[in-house]
Amino acid sequence: MEVSQGAVYGALAALLAMYILRWRRSPLYRIPTLGGPSDPVLSYWSAFNYLINSRHILREGYEKFHGSAFKIALLDSWMVIVNGSKLVEEIKRRSGEELSAVEETEEFLQIQYILGCEPRDDPYHVDLISGKLTRTLSAILPELLDELRVSLPEYVPTHDDEWATVDATTTMQRVVARLSNRAFVGLPICRDKEYLRLATAVAMDFVKDGFILKMFPQFLRPVVAMLTGSTKRTIRRTLPYLRPVIRERRSQIAEHGLGPDMPGKPGDMLQWIIEQAVPREGDDESIVTRVLLVNFASIHTASMSITHALYHLAAAPEYAEPLREEVMSVTEAHGWTKAAMGRMWKLDSFLKESQRYNGIALTTIGRKAIKDVILSDGTVIPAGTRVASNTYGMHFDNAYYPDADKFDPFRFLNIRKVQGESTKHQLVNMSNDYAAFGVGRHACPGRFFAAIELKAMLAYIVLNYDLKMSGDGARPPNMYIGPTVLPSMNGKILFRRRRTTGTS
Repeated sequence: MEVSQGAVYGALAALLAMYILRWRRSPLYRIPTLGGPSDPVLSYWSAFNYLINSRHILREGYEKFHGSAFKIALLDSWMVIVNGSKLVEEIKRRSGEELSAVEETEEFLQIQYILGCEPRDDPYHVDLISGKLTRTLSAILPELLDELRVSLPEYVPTHDDEWATVDATTTMQRVVARLSNRAFVGLPICRDKEYLRLATAVAMDFVKDGFILKMFPQFLRPVVAMLTGSTKRTIRRTLPYLRPVIRERRSQIAEHGLGPDMPGKPGDMLQWIIEQAVPREGDDESIVTRVLLVNFASIHTASMSITHALYHLAAAPEYAEPLREEVMSVTEAHGWTKAAMGRMWKLDSFLKESQRYNGIALTTIGRKAIKDVILSDGTVIPAGTRVASNTYGMHFDNAYYPDADKFDPFRFLNIRKVQGESTKHQLVNMSNDYAAFGVGRHACPGRFFAAIELKAMLAYIVLNYDLKMSGDGARPPNMYIGPTVLPSMNGKILFRRRRTTGTS
């Protein structure tokens, strides 16, 4: 029996009509859409529009739906964006059974398909970041400073009074990789060029694998993960660099146990991961996976943050002198200690303002609805929907930050001078209207390490180098890909070694 072409088209049209009708009855449909149409198929245009015009869409949404919510199309899902500190507080306080940060992280990174269930279900490396790494910052700081003294002259080769032109993004990425891995794996591996290349590359592998996976339905993702698997290949290529050290430390643990009696016990992330892996019977590959996950969370975020800050400093060199005076005054009185870093209020303000003005992402505080959720403004978020806060809108709201479109390096210094505000506005502090690191119990666990690393780098650089931008001297514009904020990949900064320094 022949089926006419008209009947086929008619059936397809009927199915499409039913799909559109069902969509228009969904609570999600009732949430206002920005960026383009929300109907099936047409919403892909909206998703591509968001990739290239995210700032304008988020600014419009913040102004148009302040104190409420709107939605944007992503290539694989919808995301509801909440505006204002009241709804941020509400999102923050909702339980994981309603709005889950863990499920949103899985949705974003696709960990179970890329790495398997073990690091997703037992993320002990995250506890090590927020726990042991944070508690040992006083001991780690001298290691970071030592690595700075060695790595910066290597990557920024200056001679006498000559200016050296460097690719800012690449150079800072290399320096951050060295510093971070001094704390993560120690000497001499932290200076191995191929190991550092792999530790840096794993982030791009993760993003690439995740992007490919999200183009396929869930039931196909295990197969697609096996066929792509860039992240897994990078992990296996990293194994030979860490395996000898892992096995040596395993033998030390076998001889002396997990207590404090091990002679010369290392105080780095690799050691702590091994100590967690041993009772779990984790193999060498699982240990390397955790080390690279920590690198993934650290290198690119910190290197982008310091690059943003240096672009501001090089474009306005007059900011260097007050920073330099503060660093010299504090270190002469208190040395290069963690406590001394806490006394560098101008430096802290400069970095915090750079995070406000640029940041790593335009939206933060990501959650995934586990069941239908009704917000206080009446917005119904259906189960399975992704949610985030409009951090860009808040960070550029004049009600929170007067003259918000202007980069004011000492904005937070002046706020801290007000009685009772001295400890509330440090770089690591979070609030509903300052969410560069997220807010609440799911805020960035590594922000204390990141802050001490960024402060050490900026303090060392202003004390030892003069900076200026190449070309016309203007700060190069940021790049925006959806919610992601990137410093210019093409910006070049000129460095000149200062004759009078104070680095010890």
